[in-house]
Amino acid sequence: MSQKVLLNETEVHIALHRLACHLIENHDTFHNTVLIGLQPRGAYLANRLKSILVNDYKIKNIDLGYLDITFFRDDFRRGGKPLEANKTQIDFLVEDKKVILIDDVLYTGRSIRAALTAIQSFGRPSGIELLTLIDRRFSRHLPIQPDYRGRQVDAINEEKVKVCWKENEGEDAVYLVS
Repeated sequence: MSQKVLLNETEVHIALHRLACHLIENHDTFHNTVLIGLQPRGAYLANRLKSILVNDYKIKNIDLGYLDITFFRDDFRRGGKPLEANKTQIDFLVEDKKVILIDDVLYTGRSIRAALTAIQSFGRPSGIELLTLIDRRFSRHLPIQPDYRGRQVDAINEEKVKVCWKENEGEDAVYLVS
């Protein structure tokens, strides 16, 4: 198994700040906008983005929640072992808000489809956007595209994209593993 660095720590930092700036351009003060990190991996990215928006760009009162999509997945009952659920934590209303779904890697689009279904349990947003750090554009099974992407990757066949976060793996990096 070999791995190639797609983004090093500096490049991850730059991508995160670029994504934060794009969000500010489109959502200004985030008055009617909420961030929703998809559990488990999108939560790290969502936390980082909120931290950058609050600390570096002085945006106040950003609502951040975490959405578990386990029971909404189309592969929930497939495979040998059952999937383990994570915690959903959305302490605000999404009704008539602009929702930004956040995940680390957009692969087939199935997780996002599940998230679109799951978020309806919390109300009817006025709009939903998608932010991903990595967009694997040649792997889509569903017609889902990100509104914001950190990097587009052309991973093929059995190649996997691995996103590492300091908080979890001890480093900020993205690898292509084959």
